[in-house]
Amino acid sequence: MLHPLLVGIGGFLGSVSRYLLSGFVQRLVPAASFPAGTLAVNIVGCLAIGLAAGAAEHRHSLDETTRALFFVGFLGGFTTFSTFGYETYALMRNAHMLSAAVNVLGHVIAGLAAVWLGFTLTRP
Repeated sequence: MLHPLLVGIGGFLGSVSRYLLSGFVQRLVPAASFPAGTLAVNIVGCLAIGLAAGAAEHRHSLDETTRALFFVGFLGGFTTFSTFGYETYALMRNAHMLSAAVNVLGHVIAGLAAVWLGFTLTRP
């Protein structure tokens, strides 16, 4: 029961961090029509998961409890884009280039199509 609690705590902290960082960056960018805050959050999240995954792999420094709190909880609340980035990188690193390409295209194309579909289904 500890891990779900840690995921929840991490998710709360990640979501609040996303809100604060995204808002801060968005206020700095004069062109309000570009989602610079979201871009910043996704890049920071990808850097964070890369650093944490590298530390875990090279130094064996993250136990399951820390992984639940940070990887699943905090980064899951901060941005799931970091997981997408890491999983795609892992596919590429293991020479699964076709799978990596399908993953990228699937997320982008199917994701945009799902947004369009959901939006369209709500029209009166």
